Amino acid sequence: MIKHQGGCHCGAVRFEVEAPVDIEALDCNCSLCAKAGFLHLIVPKARFHLLQGESELSEYRFGTGVARHLFCRHCGVKSFYVPRSNPDGIDVNVRCIDSDTVRSLKVETFDGKSAWEEQAASISHLSST
Repeated sequence: MIKHQGGCHCGAVRFEVEAPVDIEALDCNCSLCAKAGFLHLIVPKARFHLLQGESELSEYRFGTGVARHLFCRHCGVKSFYVPRSNPDGIDVNVRCIDSDTVRSLKVETFDGKSAWEEQAASISHLSST
């Protein structure tokens, strides 16, 4: 594990996440993730630290209201959020991590469009410490 840093486009929101240098991410095809281009790295909350910009975040909830989609209110980028599949964790957008600490990236597909409920159980362990 190393500490990766990242943030939104304008720099108002910055975070740090403890994760491997070789990252395994999920590419979900649900309606929201597909439109946003979010690449998922789910971690326990203890491995995520918001460095700046808490007051710059706007929140969006839909459906069950469990997921807390957090966006920079200036540039609109969602660099992390609290996912419905892992409400006890944080889901970081790998595309928002500063690339100088990522050695490799392996992306697996996640069928959130047609089988979200079935697929969610397979990733529920990712937010466990």
